[in-house]
Formats: sequence, structure tokens, C-alpha cells
Amino acid sequence: MSIIWTVIIGFIAGLLARALKPGNDKLGFFWTIALGIGGSFLAKYVGEALGWYREGETVGFIASVVGAMVLLFIYGMIKSSKK
Repeated sequence: MSIIWTVIIGFIAGLLARALKPGNDKLGFFWTIALGIGGSFLAKYVGEALGWYREGETVGFIASVVGAMVLLFIYGMIKSSKK
């Protein structure tokens, strides 16, 4: 059941990141989920490296959205450099 919740929270975090970041990012349903889940993992590992979280702690929803926004920004930079 925790995997289902991870996907749901990842999807919501991905949607919020896309809504908060300016610009037109055309991502599909599954890429939005991947963005949110990736943001959660990014926030978790960066937070652990900086000492904000300890191993085994869950990352907050806001940190997941921020992590997803960082990934969306990186995606936008890569996409614009290919043009």
C-alpha cells in the first residue's frame, strides 16, 4: 500500500511543481508522476547529505514539491539547450 501512496503523493507533487514553475512544460501523466517521485527522492538524499533529515525519516510534502521543481528546472535547461 505504501507504493500506491508514494505514486499518489508523487503525482500531486509533480502537478504542484508544474503549476508553480512558470513556463510551458508539456509533460504527460506518467512523466508528471515520475517528476514528483524523483523530486521526493532528490529531496530525501540532498536533505540527508546536508543533515536536514536522518536516514529512515520521511521527506515532507513541501520538500518533495521543491525537489520536483528542481528537476523540472533541470529538464527545462536541457530541453532549451537542444534547440
